[in-house]
Amino acid sequence: MIFIKIIKSIYLIINLFIQHNYTFILYFAIKYINFNNMYNKKFIVIFLCPLILHAQQQIAKTLFFDGQEREYILYIPSSYSATSEFPVLFSFHGGSGYAEDFIYTNDMRPIADTANFIAVYPQGAIDPDGGTTSWIHKAPTDHDDIFFIEAIIEDLSIDYLIDQSRVYACGYSEGAIFSYELACRLNHKIAAFVAVSGSMLADYYRSDIYKWAPCNPIHPTAMMLIPGTNDDNPHSNYDGFSYYDLPLYMSVDEITSYWSSYNNTDISPVLIELPNVNTFDGSTVERYSWLNGDECVSVEELKIINGGHDWPGSFGNMDINASQEIWNFVSQYNINGAINCNTNSSIEAIDISHNKFCVKRIDLLGRLYKGQSDTFSIYIYNDGTVEKKYIID
Repeated sequence: MIFIKIIKSIYLIINLFIQHNYTFILYFAIKYINFNNMYNKKFIVIFLCPLILHAQQQIAKTLFFDGQEREYILYIPSSYSATSEFPVLFSFHGGSGYAEDFIYTNDMRPIADTANFIAVYPQGAIDPDGGTTSWIHKAPTDHDDIFFIEAIIEDLSIDYLIDQSRVYACGYSEGAIFSYELACRLNHKIAAFVAVSGSMLADYYRSDIYKWAPCNPIHPTAMMLIPGTNDDNPHSNYDGFSYYDLPLYMSVDEITSYWSSYNNTDISPVLIELPNVNTFDGSTVERYSWLNGDECVSVEELKIINGGHDWPGSFGNMDINASQEIWNFVSQYNINGAINCNTNSSIEAIDISHNKFCVKRIDLLGRLYKGQSDTFSIYIYNDGTVEKKYIID
């Protein structure tokens, strides 16, 4: 009988665990389970403690929105507790995609476990015109999923202690386009964002075709894009896309010009050639950084030379891991700009992706740098690493 009682108690406590009632689990186990001896109580606690203390969770959630039952996947790292606020990172799949698949392409779970943030993978709704999942339904439409994301943020704030000043977005392909829209039209909620293999809607497409408000960010907004120079998709072409003389998708140069101008960054980017660690993927990577923006924000391009419609690190280019690059970038910022920003100092010599700083800058002959423009320089960092950069004037 005692054994049966133990099993029933474990079943009840696990149900509490599934319902996220963590506060009452050990309390119930110790106080309300009246066993004949202390051994039985110890058995329960020993059985449950590893489950409670190391319980990262992947939860399929539903939310009734705009007349539909919408879905999203939530990943809560094992480090989460209701005593401190956790940042939130949204990841958006591509057109015709599914969150349950994209979570493996852009796998933020191991990063969330060590960096302490909540990962969210929303599911796009089926577009009646075509029958596939989509964030941006074919025009004309009154479907606008930026409000779905706003509803998820509200839903999360009820169930979890989240840092609403550190809500980030990233996406692939159409999910990248949607990330731009969040930065443009839900900017008061989005601290920073990253777009992979997806372009930004031109004003004509956004305003005249979709009848949406123009892109109107209201705070310094750090952003990074990861485009492939050989991406032939119209909505992610490196050089943009127009239908006759009607601009639909912006080029990479237009995107970086827009966001660097809005953020008031340095006009000229810092160029770093990243190591070609995988010589068999047919592509290389250059990092362009527009620094010293308002509130220390920056704009970055990880240019995948000869890259296609890819997610680096999962398929296509393997010199970088896009998922890790995304978190390294966005995690530096909150809704007010760079965290611990010192607006009185230049950050030109700081590697903003890895929190290291330059201790010496020399030319290719080993001489101290004297302000020459349009030339290669060698940056020597405090951690012993060395990088070659080219400053574009």
